[in-house]
Amino acid sequence: MKKQKLLVFCLDALCTLDLEYMKELPHFKFMFENGSMVKHVEPVYPSLTYPCHCSIITGCTVNHHGVPHNEIVGVERKDAPWYNQRSDIKCPTLFDLFKANGYTTCSLTWPVSGKADIDLNMPMIVPIGYQGFNPYQFLEDNASKALLDRYYWKYGRYLKGKDRNLDLYTMALAADVIRDYAQPDIMFVKMCDLDSVRHEYGIDNEQVKAQLRKHDEEFGVLVESIKRYGDFENTNFVILGDHGQQDVKRCLNMNLLLKQYGFIRCNEKGELVDYDAYCHSAALSAWIQLKNPEDSAMRAKVYEFLKMIKADPQYNIGYLFTKEEAETQFGLSGPLDFVLEGKEPMSFQTTLAGNDLFAKHLPAGYHQTLASHGHLPSRDETTTFIACGPAIQKGVVIERSAMVNEAPTMAAMFSLTMDHIDGTVWQELLK
Repeated sequence: MKKQKLLVFCLDALCTLDLEYMKELPHFKFMFENGSMVKHVEPVYPSLTYPCHCSIITGCTVNHHGVPHNEIVGVERKDAPWYNQRSDIKCPTLFDLFKANGYTTCSLTWPVSGKADIDLNMPMIVPIGYQGFNPYQFLEDNASKALLDRYYWKYGRYLKGKDRNLDLYTMALAADVIRDYAQPDIMFVKMCDLDSVRHEYGIDNEQVKAQLRKHDEEFGVLVESIKRYGDFENTNFVILGDHGQQDVKRCLNMNLLLKQYGFIRCNEKGELVDYDAYCHSAALSAWIQLKNPEDSAMRAKVYEFLKMIKADPQYNIGYLFTKEEAETQFGLSGPLDFVLEGKEPMSFQTTLAGNDLFAKHLPAGYHQTLASHGHLPSRDETTTFIACGPAIQKGVVIERSAMVNEAPTMAAMFSLTMDHIDGTVWQELLK
């Protein structure tokens, strides 16, 4: 019996609502006709890219894998660094498991994988403090030297300039790697542009459909590459997303509200002097961090304030969790004492400048958006999981389940198990 292989094609911000359109597309439809799916995959909380990607490959919630946010947030920490290194993940990954069992591994543009022990690794590195226009400086100590030496000279141009496009770089590498390395046994390929399009235009429109068509063509290239240079008959294919998105209805500047009520003090220039409670944005949710968590009187005062604004409809606060509730219900831990989320989808802003509590959308910059994520796992849009191959049943549909079940299920395709995780195997999908 020949060794089976795995190709995971991850589309950032793939939503459950995309499934019906994907079924019509020439390359994706193969998956629906021959495979099985989990229609609604509930991400971890917050449903941000990096925490979700870590959960996909570990089977763990945030409190166990240790990456609660894209950024390593801090009070007034502008341009915070991102979680880029494999060492940021505090538990074993699928790549560790597969490599330990003799499989060759490849990861292209997967977050939080810098310096990972992966045979062929080209991680996603967000270069805060970017100096100059040569991204090689951020890859040379984090990516596999073999990949950089073999491909960067001809494909690095895709990463340079204002029109740079990470997906073009990723796809160029992916097709060549399949050919030049006779299809690594385990290969994860992550694409970013669907997320960008949804942020800019909203969750459901012609621009989104056009991007899905591009991703369909890209998937077709990977499948054809495997047919030509790999082992198509023995490959398990997975298409999955990391989170959904929601169209943003409002924006609340939570730190200005805390400032108005005396929990934040600033000087005449609007610069932070001191604080009792401070808000970190997780896009469609927010974390409230106490300066002194041991001050029970201040904790109670802040909690009463948060309950007050939740009860006032003008603030559109639909959800309020204590630190303990967030960890118990969602496996969320981090620099937080309370968690907030809007009743209708609402972005949270953290600037201390100005006087406007509300805006239609967030200001220009990283969080500029018509749609976003970071919302509760159960709220639409959820993401999805589609699988096809020799280890997968045909025609099974699981209506709703959790993201932490993906890693143990992909391990089980190869009769491997993951220990000390939060997820369980989707046995219904497997032969």
